[in-house]
Amino acid sequence: MKNMNVLELSEQEIGRRESLQELRNMGINPYPAAEYATNAFSTDIRENVENGQWIIDVPEGEEPIPVNDLPQVCIAGRMMSRRVMGKASFVELQDSKGRIQVYITRDDICPEENKDLYNTVFKKLMDIGDFIGIKGFVFRTQTGEISVHAKELTLLAKSLKPLPIVKYKDGVAYDKFDDPELRYRQRYVDLVVNEGVKDTFLQRATVIRTLRKVLDEAGYTEVETPTLQMIAGGASARPFITHFNALDQDMYMRIATELYLKRLIVGGFEGVYEIGKNFRNEGMDRNHNPEFTCMELYVQYKDYNWMMSFTEKLLETICIAVNGKPEREIDGNIVSFKAPYRRLPILEAIQEKTGFDCTGKTEEEIRAFCLSKGMEVDETMGKGKLIDELFGEFCEGTFIQPTFITDYPVEMSPLTKMHRSKPGLTERFELMVNGKELANAYSELNDPIDQEERFVEQMKLADKGDDEAMIIDQDFLRALQYGMPPTSGIGIGIDRLVMLMTGKTFIQEVLFFPQMKPEKKVPQSTVAEWAEIGVPEEWVPVLRKIGFNLVQNIKDEKPQGLQQKIGDIVKKFKLDMQKPSVDEVAKWISLTPDPSPKGEGSK
Repeated sequence: MKNMNVLELSEQEIGRRESLQELRNMGINPYPAAEYATNAFSTDIRENVENGQWIIDVPEGEEPIPVNDLPQVCIAGRMMSRRVMGKASFVELQDSKGRIQVYITRDDICPEENKDLYNTVFKKLMDIGDFIGIKGFVFRTQTGEISVHAKELTLLAKSLKPLPIVKYKDGVAYDKFDDPELRYRQRYVDLVVNEGVKDTFLQRATVIRTLRKVLDEAGYTEVETPTLQMIAGGASARPFITHFNALDQDMYMRIATELYLKRLIVGGFEGVYEIGKNFRNEGMDRNHNPEFTCMELYVQYKDYNWMMSFTEKLLETICIAVNGKPEREIDGNIVSFKAPYRRLPILEAIQEKTGFDCTGKTEEEIRAFCLSKGMEVDETMGKGKLIDELFGEFCEGTFIQPTFITDYPVEMSPLTKMHRSKPGLTERFELMVNGKELANAYSELNDPIDQEERFVEQMKLADKGDDEAMIIDQDFLRALQYGMPPTSGIGIGIDRLVMLMTGKTFIQEVLFFPQMKPEKKVPQSTVAEWAEIGVPEEWVPVLRKIGFNLVQNIKDEKPQGLQQKIGDIVKKFKLDMQKPSVDEVAKWISLTPDPSPKGEGSK
């Protein structure tokens, strides 16, 4: 290994790489390419024994069962623990479904005179985290544990980094891998060492699979629409902007799939849906990720009343598929997804929680009420935005059980049909569960003239400074002019739906790889900065390994002391280098600038 590589590694990592080389020197490929055909998983073995399909216990007083008559298996997985007891050992093997104990003896896996596979490879060169293959038979240990007795052992992949295995002493857990920053950034480690994490994502798969099954069985078609769009339409949100080199123009990552899906309804589809990523250049918190998964569904000849009934049955079906019942405990509350759900007009909800009736009120009157409540509102907010802020401040968090909030003011709903009996309102609902919005749905606006007027009003909001206002999509207006049948549409946030169905309170817990801030790095002087005081490039990694990340760090060192520290590193890591003389080190120190004043960083 190169000196630079060695100095960047921990002692355990260095040891594992040395073992890797020893395996290769023995003619063992630590990363074989050939197929390793398994025939069982840990859970299958346990189930087959426990339900009586595999008989492995020897009745008292009878002859032992011959090995050839015991269930023969071939399994593979990661070695998670090892107890070596001379010529015999126990290993805990973790496969994709669970864990099982493996019993390994020297003479079983090394039937010939050469015992290197056990004495050298297994005991000395293999490590926790390595992938191994085991062929053998199933049996019970004297303590009654279902195990696999190995007859063959194969190394399938060498692990070069040690896993953070949790250790227990006197009931206290040590070395737990529970730092959220590390868990979300290194999800691959989180999945290996923390129980239950993988189950959450298997439940996520069940949510999506059930959702797709219900929609497919209803006769609706799954489609795909563009992720890169010339106009960020279909929602009120700030988009991500990128540049399309071939066209030499800026494009937007989609904030919604709505306008393209409606074009397909114009084109003659009965019902279309898409499950895909949307992107909104907004904040990150426990309920929001800028990149999120959404399902949008549009069905012709339906309205928002039909969609409410369809939605509550859909969610009840999903909850039963995931949890085996229509209820789920979330944040200490038992939330029931059993249909039907309460239906409450938004203005009534605001009046119910604040005593203020927005009906018939002007924008100025609503703004004045918001200010009287200490809310942060400004002149850029129109009537719809103010009502939205009121609902968010006083109402949204109070709805724990699934509740349809209905009949939104037209100013809040630029793509929604006017209410058939309530002037100034629209046929729209949002579904609130556990204090958060889960779904948004409309009786879709299909009057092209009304739609154009709504877009114009949105542009006026943009002119006032609302950077979330919708932009006019002329091609969508053209599609509407060809005629769109009466249609109902809904958008459901999949990530929030999975949070609810699994009882998780942070969106990061249901995303494999949530957006994260860049990893914090220790400030380091560059090679060029070290060169300014005469330090050759090859000694920079050594100084960093000692702990001198900045040039100024060596200012107060004694030449002999620093030379000794350098020599210790050279010796410890067996570097093919001759340590510098005391005079050379003294020269480096003499040329080192004074440390920066407090509060300033390195140059």
